[in-house]
Amino acid sequence: MSQVGAPQGRTWAGSSRSPRSRTLRSVATLTSAVLAVTVLAGCSSDEDADGAPAAAQDNAPTARSLVDDGGTLRWAVDALPATFNAFQADADATTNRVAGAALPALHTLDERGRPRLNPDYLETAEVVETEPRQVVLYKLNQQAVWSDGREIGAADFVAQWRALSGRDTAYWTARNAGYERIEKIEKGKNDLEVRVTFAKPYADWRSLFTPLYPKQVMGSPNSFNDGARTTLKVTAGPFLLRAVDRKTGDLTLARNPRWWGKPAKLDSLVLRAVPRADREAALAGGKLDLAEIDRSTAERIALALKDADAGRSGAQAAQLHGPGSAITPGKALGFWALAHGADEELASEVKAARAENKAAAARYAAAQDTLAGYVVRKSLEPAYTQLSLNGESGPLADERVRRAVARAIDRRELAESVLKPLGLPSDPPGSHLALAGQAAYADSSDALGDQDTKEARALLADAGWVPGGAQKKPAGTKAGSEAGTKAKAAEEADSKKKAAEEADSKKKTEKGDTASDDGLYIVGDDKPGELPAAPRIGPGGPETGTRVLAPAPAAARQSAALLARAEALDTGARAAAGPGNAKPDKGVAGAYAPLGSAAPAAVPAASQALGKDGKALSLRFVLPSGPGSETLRSVGDRIVRMLDAVGIRTEITKVSDESFFKDHIASGDYDLALYSWPASAFPATDARPIFAKPEPASDGSLLVEQNYSRVGTDRIDQLFDQAAGTLDEEEAGDLIRQADARIWAAAGSIPLYQRPQLVAARQDVVNAGAWGFAAPQYQDIGFKKSETTKGSPSNR
Repeated sequence: MSQVGAPQGRTWAGSSRSPRSRTLRSVATLTSAVLAVTVLAGCSSDEDADGAPAAAQDNAPTARSLVDDGGTLRWAVDALPATFNAFQADADATTNRVAGAALPALHTLDERGRPRLNPDYLETAEVVETEPRQVVLYKLNQQAVWSDGREIGAADFVAQWRALSGRDTAYWTARNAGYERIEKIEKGKNDLEVRVTFAKPYADWRSLFTPLYPKQVMGSPNSFNDGARTTLKVTAGPFLLRAVDRKTGDLTLARNPRWWGKPAKLDSLVLRAVPRADREAALAGGKLDLAEIDRSTAERIALALKDADAGRSGAQAAQLHGPGSAITPGKALGFWALAHGADEELASEVKAARAENKAAAARYAAAQDTLAGYVVRKSLEPAYTQLSLNGESGPLADERVRRAVARAIDRRELAESVLKPLGLPSDPPGSHLALAGQAAYADSSDALGDQDTKEARALLADAGWVPGGAQKKPAGTKAGSEAGTKAKAAEEADSKKKAAEEADSKKKTEKGDTASDDGLYIVGDDKPGELPAAPRIGPGGPETGTRVLAPAPAAARQSAALLARAEALDTGARAAAGPGNAKPDKGVAGAYAPLGSAAPAAVPAASQALGKDGKALSLRFVLPSGPGSETLRSVGDRIVRMLDAVGIRTEITKVSDESFFKDHIASGDYDLALYSWPASAFPATDARPIFAKPEPASDGSLLVEQNYSRVGTDRIDQLFDQAAGTLDEEEAGDLIRQADARIWAAAGSIPLYQRPQLVAARQDVVNAGAWGFAAPQYQDIGFKKSETTKGSPSNR
């Protein structure tokens, strides 16, 4: 990952600040799943996780005997990959899809996100020694060979370790987590055994060597940096790379004739670059067989299926709800009269409009007929959407304000508004580091607390943000000419700052980084009249009825209590948190009224806006403006209302999708933002840089790694390091849960909902769809045999 220039901080882009691992990801990992083993799991034993995933996978599982042999499946991707090297910074979801189909994956994930040994490549893989060093012995499948006929062996392991260890900076690697812990790799008793010795214990050793590249790619810096960017000459999967056509946007994977496992059912798999906004049209045109889709496309397919079930043809459906369906017989007669009237110019316009309506209705009818041949498969994606609170500066640098924001938000309402209309489970995630059904999952959200307007107000009051505070001058403000001179100077400085910001905004506009037409508004000054409804397929979620209440008596104890909840999970903390160690409750100045005092009359929310030392409490909420971000904007609108209920004004800025991450999230140019993190099978390794405590650089900025909220603690870092360094899986899981409790208490990010996974598939496509946690089994994907084609190859 290249360094991001940032006025308020910067991402880490150099060598490791300590010997421990630093995992770096490309920008694409914010919105797409990463490698095949990057879904949450704490360990690999069968009995560890009793809970099931929140939603089951939906991929039409079908026995191979019922799947046709042959055919080509067209699968939509966002873009063709910039590189086929999954360990480079510009690798993306398509890179990883190709790697999953064409390269060795020593461990893959099951439906509960647990890493499983892949028998196509391994007979066994286990820790055989722990003293004086951890040693993992891999016994390779004796049939496993590269597409050039060479056996997969220790030389490939050694080449990948050396490339990713971080010791040779000539390799342009984006991530090296775990490889830097390896001391040596050597051949075992024979060519089929590989012994990996670690310099220090590494719990997440199953994350290594997936994908495994041939030594031809990893053997030298030049071949690593450039050899696999545009092609994969040597592969070892059920498919191999046949062709890449960047003009048409098609990448073709063909069945690998040297594959020793169960042969791929498909002759070829075409990954077709189709932007999300264009997928409905591509599906309606019959150009795709499988595609992840958004809600509106899912709704269109559901409507087409409803029409088909009712026996309506596309033409009949067009008359019922297609273009021009609102034209009554009376209006149609009027248009006919105009089209045949004496006014020739008007008649010509009406005739043209009628012709266009007729053509649009025909297109709609044809699309409905085609879309009725698809089905929507749905599950929950192994990723969650969070509200990020930038704690580097401003009001959110105060943890009490961050906690107040968190306590003001009804996470369940937000999750229900997104997931209930889709018929998906809508419990909000209780962990930053695991998802429901995983061994490491535990709901630690009580370390922060549920939605409570009263407590949110109390926390804000404790931090000094009170009604009318925007009109109060800071204590010690001098009267007379000196105060006036300073005020004037401050105004001039502010004016210069605004001018600089306007100039910067103008530059960004010239570069194409422009805000959407929705522009910017401050909640409380010019609030929208009604809360916009979320995009839906069914009824919308409930609206908030929260009212503003007086500060709670527990305000002064809130910070210490939250920290104590997290500390109680640490080893030995319970004993230290005895009654004798409790601090006296000194109360909060101005927070209480005498017993029996009448409650103040309710006033409009706009007049209840909070302030401190003459400044209003206002947070800049940055949201993407692109066509695929409707859900985020809808959720953002709900959050705005919830914050307004406790007196927090929100300045909303909508920016282009291209600018959202690079220019705002990574650079720290925001207070509040919504974005998603993919989950990880190995949270001790992969989640650490996301929550690592930022460190100051020599120039005064922050090295934030991937911690874009810029909130962290030394104790959280220690817990991650301990979890990564123990081989006791139960202990590792406990340490991960302790870290998560402290992440909740720090209130730098608030998980809101697990992302929905909607996939449109042709009705005869099987073993493909919404996989949830599981990795695709590419060799099993295909078309279901029909009664007339059973026993004969497909002509698809």
